[in-house]
Amino acid sequence: MELEIKGQHIEVTEQGFLCDMTQWNDEVAVYLAQLEGIVLSVEHREILLFFRQFYQDYQYLPNARVFAKAIKNTLGEEKSSSRYLLRLFPEGPLKYAAKIAGLPKPPSCL
Repeated sequence: MELEIKGQHIEVTEQGFLCDMTQWNDEVAVYLAQLEGIVLSVEHREILLFFRQFYQDYQYLPNARVFAKAIKNTLGEEKSSSRYLLRLFPEGPLKYAAKIAGLPKPPSCL
């Protein structure tokens, strides 16, 4: 599949994950979020940028528990709570944060 975002052609998987994470930028994030019914805020962007940095640093996508612990260690306990993350990504923080951040689908997500 392919998306066209402001003249940029971006290949995505059948589930909407970017095939090439280097094509990600803020406009792509906004578009992908809109497809999921999410309006990006500063709080969303903080989690998305954190997730991208985590993936670049460690070259893997964590499960939900490791993801929350990493957020807690970097951004603080409040932002790592499931309540906070579900408010930002109601359909599933790990899966939808990865998708909107332009990362591959986490192996632990259906």
